Amino acid sequence: MNTSYKPRLAILISGKGSNLQSFIDAIQMNVIDAEIVCVISNNPDAPGLEKAEAAGIPCQALDHRQFPDRDSFDVALADLLEGYKPNLILLCGFMRILTPAFVERFAGMMMNIHPSLLPKYPGLHTQQRAIEAGDTKTGATVHFVTSELDGGPPIIQAEVPILEDDTAETLRSRIFEKENLIYPMAVRWYCQGRLSLSNGRACLFGRPLPPTGFAFQG
Repeated sequence: MNTSYKPRLAILISGKGSNLQSFIDAIQMNVIDAEIVCVISNNPDAPGLEKAEAAGIPCQALDHRQFPDRDSFDVALADLLEGYKPNLILLCGFMRILTPAFVERFAGMMMNIHPSLLPKYPGLHTQQRAIEAGDTKTGATVHFVTSELDGGPPIIQAEVPILEDDTAETLRSRIFEKENLIYPMAVRWYCQGRLSLSNGRACLFGRPLPPTGFAFQG
């Protein structure tokens, strides 16, 4: 057994790369025993590319606007990713809806984090929607990626209370604090071989997790 082997992570971004930074930090602090082998953005102006470059991580822009359609972009992105031989692909604010063919190509090896307690509020503007609905809590969900938008099997969820004076921005800030805890936790489990996708369910130690995933307390 090669004890020096580290799982290879590929990270997809579109903007600031805030979640990306949490993974850079987690690896530097030995919280996750893995290597980020590439950061790819569909936006050439994404500030997150600068974070990757500053950390010495190979990074590249693949501008989706240079492709005639979604399918051709996803084929190019998949080919680019496969060149890095990743074990796990992480969506970190990647603002693209992936085609079923792309998802199938990397089935069971893609994760995303969404700022709501899925299955509530897939898509955008999740904090404002929760406030307008009169909810008392919201949160974040790490899930495996499937072809259904924000509909993949949940891995872990963290709740955040909605306060009377909350705005979408203040709520977003508190949710992000939880994201920085639970996303690296899920990736750590995966890299340790404890987490997998099996028969459409997220499994920890080979046992299916509840339909809403592991409930993070902290």
